[in-house]
Amino acid sequence: MGDLLGVAVLGAGHMGADHIRRLDRVVSGARVAAVADPDLDRAEEAAAGLAGVTVHTDPVAALDAPGVAAVLIASPGPAHEEALLAAFARRLPVLCEKPMVPDSTGALRVVEAEARIGRRLAQIGFMRRYDAEYRRLKALLDGGGLGRPLMLHCTHRNVSSPAGFTSAMLVNSSVSHEIDAARWLLGQELTAVTVLRPAPSPGAPEGLLDPQFVLFETERGALVDVEVFVNCGFGYQVRCEAVCEAGSARIGDGHTMVVTTKGTAREEVAQDYLVRFADAYDREVQAWVDAARRGEVTGPDVWDGYAASAVAEAGVLALDTGRRVAVDLAPRPDLYAADSR
Repeated sequence: MGDLLGVAVLGAGHMGADHIRRLDRVVSGARVAAVADPDLDRAEEAAAGLAGVTVHTDPVAALDAPGVAAVLIASPGPAHEEALLAAFARRLPVLCEKPMVPDSTGALRVVEAEARIGRRLAQIGFMRRYDAEYRRLKALLDGGGLGRPLMLHCTHRNVSSPAGFTSAMLVNSSVSHEIDAARWLLGQELTAVTVLRPAPSPGAPEGLLDPQFVLFETERGALVDVEVFVNCGFGYQVRCEAVCEAGSARIGDGHTMVVTTKGTAREEVAQDYLVRFADAYDREVQAWVDAARRGEVTGPDVWDGYAASAVAEAGVLALDTGRRVAVDLAPRPDLYAADSR
């Protein structure tokens, strides 16, 4: 397999710093070669103690740093398109956190740019595809023993939303994971979105429409509903139940520890996505590193990133207008005809 894969990490915030830790301490076959963040102090803090790492405020400079052979993009979504295109220009394999590009027009430009190159370079960071429970559910549905999936019931709850979180972000940031998971689990595109808005929770910041109930229709008649509640106050919870012609299957209930003491039992509830999906992130990054070292790219592709952005965009319009909104997908390029789902 050769030497360690030198990775430039773009973005040293909450997600980027965790990936830097993961590449240094958990994943085999890779090392952090460069870190870039507009906040130099934050980049230096994330890279502290790592040998041979260069630190930058310019992401393009990080791509050109000595020893860089791959790129992990963990910067805010609006910065992703420029970083992806710069990586493509250098033919560097990329793992890009979601959203690939927040707007569907920009996401389509990324799809077209990679298609012009004629080979895959990017894996998109939909880490639920690497979660053990989601993978078991996917295998069960693909096996056909429960018959045709009729509905997916999904729950997505956070303790609290960060500062600046908007009503639209419940759909295009939080529910984007359910969008990809539904497409992957069902093997179908999502074709329409309706968003219902119950009275906001007292725990939601003023003006934030939280919770929301999002309903997706699929190309072969299944329905997907998502309760998204980002200020529930008690924990981070993700559940999914598939209801099929001959049975149902639910995941997300058992991912916890039960503490028993002095005649009582208490279940621990994860407080953060980095806790609940730690194993999935580890497997995702390890799979990306292993593939890159073989000269390959696997996992969710840029079409998956584009489709998620297009569906989320329709969802935000549905939220704003109160109407059912059809999803308008561009034709799929030949490069993605055999999709990765």
